[in-house]
Amino acid sequence: MSQSSAAPLAGPVEIPTVPLAKLGPWVVFFGLLAMLVIFFVSADQGAISLPAGNAVHEWVHDARHLLGYPCH
Repeated sequence: MSQSSAAPLAGPVEIPTVPLAKLGPWVVFFGLLAMLVIFFVSADQGAISLPAGNAVHEWVHDARHLLGYPCH
């Protein structure tokens, strides 16, 4: 039976760091996007929607009930 040769160990693994200056704009962008989604799911009743009528309300109707928001 032959012995299996083990691979040599690699050097230390360097974990990349992301500077806060590069991360900040993405945090703001996704934070605003999340607030917009929460608004459409929770508060929008069609009065200030971009599409006329209550189209957005109907699109998020089931999500609204799933999250516990009343809409009727």
